Amino acid sequence: MNLLRAFIAIDIPSEIKKAIAAQTASLQAQSGRAVRWVAIENFHLTLKFLGEVSPANIDLFSQALQLECSQAAPFEITVSALGCFPTAHRPRVIWIGLQVPAELNKLQQIIEAAAARLGFAPEDKPFSPHLTIGRVREQASSNDLKLLDASIKATSIGTLGTFTAREVVLFKSDLQPAGPVYSHLFGAKLGK
Repeated sequence: MNLLRAFIAIDIPSEIKKAIAAQTASLQAQSGRAVRWVAIENFHLTLKFLGEVSPANIDLFSQALQLECSQAAPFEITVSALGCFPTAHRPRVIWIGLQVPAELNKLQQIIEAAAARLGFAPEDKPFSPHLTIGRVREQASSNDLKLLDASIKATSIGTLGTFTAREVVLFKSDLQPAGPVYSHLFGAKLGK
């Protein structure tokens, strides 16, 4: 049986992806090799990482998403700000922030519950809506980290746009030497 690496997310409109890339271009240029930057086409808001999934579970997830998403209304998301996990001094992930309504947290909890019913382990960290744009390499030196910290602090990002989330997508992730390639497997429209 061929397993698929999959996750559930909200895709980001291309104009906002382009705005993120434009606003972070100088940061990316200054970071050298300390950061693996996410390809612009891969920006998304992860709701649940599933990992390795059987084709049968993909079908079950598609059905569950259709049912759950039909009960949730579309909502607006505003994209703004720049930050790091866990801290700016010891960053592992560089992210763009999101201003989201309570509906997103409810939707994520519903998806988490559906995943649990299908035997997937719950997330061990609380849900924190963000767009990952870069991951700091483990071999980054302390000097690299100091330069990255200074570059992040010097990068000011305001509001990059607002969009209406109307669909939740089940994505397949194929790991390639040049980076992951994401494919749309199923989309469930939000709407009551």
